[in-house]
Amino acid sequence: MTTTEKIAISLPKNVAERARQAVRRGRAASVSAYVAAALEEKAKLDELSTLLAEMLAESGGPLTKAEKLAADRALGVSGKKPRGRRG
Repeated sequence: MTTTEKIAISLPKNVAERARQAVRRGRAASVSAYVAAALEEKAKLDELSTLLAEMLAESGGPLTKAEKLAADRALGVSGKKPRGRRG
């Protein structure tokens, strides 16, 4: 069983309202559950960010422009982003 700890936080009004809407729409059991899930996701992203930084440090850093182009050619993809439709 997960133990919980009660804390008090301050949120911007619009963020608090979105949490209450999520509860009303059945996407969360409570505002506390909604906030807990959001914090859990943030912690995961932080851990991934740390892991990526470590991996980049071990590999010599981000790819250069030339390395990206070579990878795109090897994968048979264009390095260009698709343009939006004009209407």
